[in-house]
Amino acid sequence: MTRNIKADRRSFLRTSALAGSALVASTSLPLARGAGSTAITQGDINILRLFAALEILETDFWQQYNELGGVQDKEVPGGSGNPAYTEALNNLDEDMFIYVHDNTDDEISHFTFLNAYLVSKGAHAVDLEPFRTLRGSQATGADKNKKRLTNLLQLTIDTSWWTRYRDDAHNPDLDGFSVFPQAVPDLANGKFRAIPKNDADTTNDTHLQAIANTAAFHFASIEQAGSSLYPTLALKASNLEVLRILLSIGPSETMHFQTWQDKAGNAPPLTDPTNGLTFPDLTKDSVGQLFLNNLIMPEPCPFISRKLPRCSVIRPVSTSQDIFGAVVAVEGLIASGLFAGQSQAFFDFIRNLAKRADAAERDDI
Repeated sequence: MTRNIKADRRSFLRTSALAGSALVASTSLPLARGAGSTAITQGDINILRLFAALEILETDFWQQYNELGGVQDKEVPGGSGNPAYTEALNNLDEDMFIYVHDNTDDEISHFTFLNAYLVSKGAHAVDLEPFRTLRGSQATGADKNKKRLTNLLQLTIDTSWWTRYRDDAHNPDLDGFSVFPQAVPDLANGKFRAIPKNDADTTNDTHLQAIANTAAFHFASIEQAGSSLYPTLALKASNLEVLRILLSIGPSETMHFQTWQDKAGNAPPLTDPTNGLTFPDLTKDSVGQLFLNNLIMPEPCPFISRKLPRCSVIRPVSTSQDIFGAVVAVEGLIASGLFAGQSQAFFDFIRNLAKRADAAERDDI
């Protein structure tokens, strides 16, 4: 089924790298000082640098998804598309290929803006290019020679976000994460591909569908983390303009999450004949509220205090580093295998960014 994409949207991937470079090189914005606003602080810079790095990493893996399963358009650089993988994704929704493409250019816009803004304030842009060393998919459609920052070929995916948003009795800010069961237990206990490693992965339809299902749950897992991390670190921002940035980009991540959790719920139930990975049927009423696929609105849950009425909220958003925050989020990405094969220098770099962001303290506004 053919879909028309507006030219400005469709050409974004082609022009964004040049645009981002130009912004970083030339942008010079005045320091924002609204009523009651403090000057931008080092803590603000540290928060923005972490998000710039995370958005670069998101862009890297979304570009891999887009090459194989996004909008197939001659104006989009990189791979030429993998029809079999695209079809497997589209089994979850006929417009999956468009959503993948649009999520990709959203992440590109985030990191190019954040880096340009940092430079405009006299801070260093984040550059992860020295860490671009990983080998990606060799399947038809992938840019086989391009080195990657992230690894989509051996993921362990925490799917507890699924029940976390459907649970009306618990909130990770009050109860921790252990009370929320996994929607797809196998994904949380193994290492699985979210893209085909090579063309051999596309020869068995059930195996390929399992790969596409894995991708769908990975999409939502990543975007849920962003949905929570932006408001969490916004609580530490001092400058009102920085706060505006965080509270403007964050909701776009939530829009992504809402889309992807809906699509993940359409993942066909199956068992992968090559590795035993099983996706349960989440469409049956018998699975109960915690698992039912059409309950995609966040259930009202305890918030701030159990003495207060329940409220439908983004969760977690606690600034307690024992519950959530930059370090917890980054360690979760590391544990997922997203950076498998990366150097110790990379892990040191990203962990240091997270520690600095968590250490930010809000000055009076």
